[in-house]
Amino acid sequence: MFKRPLIGTRAEGLFLVLFTACSWGLTWPQSKFLLSMLPPFSMRSACGLVAVVFAFVVAALRRERLIPPRDQWGRLFVFAMLNYGLFIVLTTQALVWLTASEAVVITYTLPIWASILAWPMLGERLNGRRIAAIILGCGGVALMVGVGTAAASWDKLPGAAMGFVAAWLFGLGTVVAKKYPLRLPPTTAVAWQGAIGSIPVLILSLWETPVWRGVTTHGWISIAYIATLPLTIAYLAWFRALKLVPASTAATTVLVSPMIGVIGSSLMLGEVLGPRQIIALAMTLSGVALAARA
Repeated sequence: MFKRPLIGTRAEGLFLVLFTACSWGLTWPQSKFLLSMLPPFSMRSACGLVAVVFAFVVAALRRERLIPPRDQWGRLFVFAMLNYGLFIVLTTQALVWLTASEAVVITYTLPIWASILAWPMLGERLNGRRIAAIILGCGGVALMVGVGTAAASWDKLPGAAMGFVAAWLFGLGTVVAKKYPLRLPPTTAVAWQGAIGSIPVLILSLWETPVWRGVTTHGWISIAYIATLPLTIAYLAWFRALKLVPASTAATTVLVSPMIGVIGSSLMLGEVLGPRQIIALAMTLSGVALAARA
């Protein structure tokens, strides 16, 4: 007997979420690395512009319609601000105040907001397994940041606040995208969201004075990686996954990103990976496993 193909199934959706989570997780240490060479919004603008060009080229090669229908522009703007523009502005500032490890785990409290908002907006009730997944995942996040320890200091409060607001906005964007999907070809949708979402980042970069000749070869490789994988291909995978799995499950499963971000930050930047961080990652992964089965 032939096994049922995975295309269009829940298994495909979970695989795409995990792929997205790994791609996004590696973005954090690389972005922190780039901040040693470029001002924050100049760095984000460079990544965003390359990503938009790449996405439009891919859309053209796929022969997708490049101009959105007139009735989709309003929805496109909302999605672009929630999933790209405001999210990128806030997480960029969070990286300035926090280590990459702290920023990634604070931002990935987004399952709380996605799961809570999915109840009234999508009718996805919070059953016991989902609640346990959220508690475990977010408990791991709190432990990672150092709540209740000497690692939690008041000077990190602005960065933490920006990370939490970014998480809420992305959680809202996840639910809205699930409830009101765009009537656009997938790559075109990502390209336009990236283009519109880059506008506030570009405006903020006008007040900066980047020294582009100071960017090393490894820096340009990081820019190329962020532009192509996390900002384009991973977003395609994310929006595809939202069609196949519940929004709350997708948002909780993407908590794999902190694990990837923390391990990547330890290997690439030399950030601490001690017993507290390891226990926090174990809690987070337990939450992910529960979410995948919920």
